[in-house]
Amino acid sequence: MLIRFGYDITIDCPQPTPLIAMLTVRDERLSDLRRNEMVETLPTVPSRLYRDLFGNTCRRFTAGPGLFRLRGDGVVADSGLTDPVDWGAQESPIAELPDDTLFYLLGSRYCETDRLSDFAWGMFGNMQPGWARVQAICNYVNGHIRFNYMNARVTRTAYEAWQEQTGVCRDFAHLAIALIRCMNIPARYVNGYLGDIGVPVVDPMDYSAWIEVFIGGRWMTFDPRNNKPRIGRIKVAHGRDAADVPLIHSFGPHVLQSFNVWCYDLDNPPPNRPADLPA
Repeated sequence: MLIRFGYDITIDCPQPTPLIAMLTVRDERLSDLRRNEMVETLPTVPSRLYRDLFGNTCRRFTAGPGLFRLRGDGVVADSGLTDPVDWGAQESPIAELPDDTLFYLLGSRYCETDRLSDFAWGMFGNMQPGWARVQAICNYVNGHIRFNYMNARVTRTAYEAWQEQTGVCRDFAHLAIALIRCMNIPARYVNGYLGDIGVPVVDPMDYSAWIEVFIGGRWMTFDPRNNKPRIGRIKVAHGRDAADVPLIHSFGPHVLQSFNVWCYDLDNPPPNRPADLPA
């Protein structure tokens, strides 16, 4: 299966503004690219890439004052299979966890494990350890939070999402991560492209947030927002929470004017597919 992915974003800056964008697929998928991501800025400005502490690909550039448009477009080969599920995957004792996973046991900016620990142990502490417990947490989060774009708030934390019971995909991810970490299981925040391949078209193709959990000796995908295995995820970045992986970080004020994302099977393109970028 070939999946086309991309974005078209316009912002308005009152002054020259340095920006960092995280919209490029991670190195793990580079070998799957069948058309390398083409990036265009309007007006044209120079940019360069670097890798952050998590191995995410970041693009640096400076937008001039006024409207600034950033577009990217690529094609990736995908297996067409749904996210792997392994009900036999077991939790690792903390003493046996790899060193680089311990970081993802700790509380972070949007995932306050200290405020949710008592609830987490009371709710999930006596459940069967392993995949079943992680899935039970995702089931709880999926049923506890009501998805509502109109209730999005960039400062909402996991604890606040738990109290308010409303939010968007990042809030589902933050609450699940916090509860899973409370159970001494490493969990991290992921964002990337997720189309509607293989599912009824309920929401438009989008840039989405989900989670990865270190279980069964490897990082595995869970999605507390959709709460079912999906086809065609294209991972862009991971970190402790959303603070580590903003789509665009600006060092100065800007106003978002438009934001469009596409992610679809090339054999079944949507009627409103975007025009190709010039090669």
